[in-house]
Amino acid sequence: MRIPGGIRVRITLALVAIVGLALAAAYLIVVPSLEQRLVDARLDQLERQAVPLSDDLPSDRFLWPDVVDGFAVATNSRVVAFDVLSSTPPALAVVADSRRTDSRDVAKDPVVLRALESGKVERGRVVESTGEVADVAVPLDSAVLLFQTPLADSLATVRLVERRLLFATAFALALALILGFTAAGMLAHRLRRLETAAERIAAGDFDAPIVDHGDDEIGQLARTFERMRVQLAQLDTARKEFVANASHELRTPLFSLAGFLELLTDEDLDEATRRGFLLTMQGQVERLTKLSTDLLDLSRVDAGQLRVVREPVDLGDVVRTLGGDLEHLATSSGHALELEVEGDVWSLGDEERVVQVGRALVVNALVHTPAGTRVVMRARRRGDRAELAVEDDGPGIPPSRREAVFERFYRVEGGVASGSGLGLAIAKELARLMGGAVRLESEPGRTVFTLDLEGEPSPERMPVPAPAFSRENAGSS
Repeated sequence: MRIPGGIRVRITLALVAIVGLALAAAYLIVVPSLEQRLVDARLDQLERQAVPLSDDLPSDRFLWPDVVDGFAVATNSRVVAFDVLSSTPPALAVVADSRRTDSRDVAKDPVVLRALESGKVERGRVVESTGEVADVAVPLDSAVLLFQTPLADSLATVRLVERRLLFATAFALALALILGFTAAGMLAHRLRRLETAAERIAAGDFDAPIVDHGDDEIGQLARTFERMRVQLAQLDTARKEFVANASHELRTPLFSLAGFLELLTDEDLDEATRRGFLLTMQGQVERLTKLSTDLLDLSRVDAGQLRVVREPVDLGDVVRTLGGDLEHLATSSGHALELEVEGDVWSLGDEERVVQVGRALVVNALVHTPAGTRVVMRARRRGDRAELAVEDDGPGIPPSRREAVFERFYRVEGGVASGSGLGLAIAKELARLMGGAVRLESEPGRTVFTLDLEGEPSPERMPVPAPAFSRENAGSS
């Protein structure tokens, strides 16, 4: 089930949440820190003014009101002079107050009490009914001076910053919401285009290209989809061509067999003609048999079900065996088939499949070169590799077609030559399964197909393991 809004809503909400959390963190860090700094600055200023003035307080308590008023003007603060009645328990009496009003609000001021108890200058932030104030209490011999100033101005600056920060937060969240929704919409649009393209490809439509000019991950994904589309289109074309070619290759001998069977029903045929028809029909049956075998091998390769063994194979014996088997084909087609074996040439592979590959390479040379062409089949070593090469002095293969000759049902002559066009394709796959490869080198007057396999030491040269049991060992035990 599709979530309403989908990725657009989720990305927008995520962006808004990130912006909101970032601004909330900034608020929690900036506002309390700024407030504390302003309060500390006000307390520092008041303390620097209060401590020197306190030394000028006269001992005559009748003079304190006038002196306190002077202190208040000098520090622009409220100044209260307390007479110490008792230190334990602490007891104070207000003697002079620069405000000359009710002093009960400072009678038990906590900062003053701390200064009386500690005997040191104390400072702090006190909340009163009129608002927050900054207190600095200076203890003297038998008195305590309180310097108090309101924090309204300092806190007003903090509140202004706080309001502006909240306004900026609201604006940033709204902007993040708009920009996030817009950007997420563009992103979702690009993703929907990829989704539509993927659905189109899944339905078998490979014609429309997938285009996205972005340099981000979605652009890379689109380019990957485009490569996939091209590859699937190629595979689909190859599949259709494979089916068409296979149908054609099967239909031709079947039609031929049907025609000859119809002719054989004619009672006026002489024995020689009948025998000729039967021989031709036998050839068509053999062609069908080979084609079905090749198709079965290809299907097994594609399904990963074709298994090969890796065992020592004497390529010299393979060359001699193929030479004997194909000599009649070379003679009948007017070719000179020569064999060359350079010493002991052992390789690792599946002997049956090596013979199959070698046969495909030789038959390809005999079928696709004109009569009188010399075909050489040789086995040789190249370092730690073993090679079975088939060379001919025919006209060669054009460079533009050298890769195509390994494709299924491909024939250089465009379908005129005999054969199904599967031999080289199967040879290439079998070589790969045996850990080797089939290489092609071609130029006018020289074409070489080479089966390259991993070399193997000659069995005669392999070290013979020592026997685990002998009569001498049995006697000594």
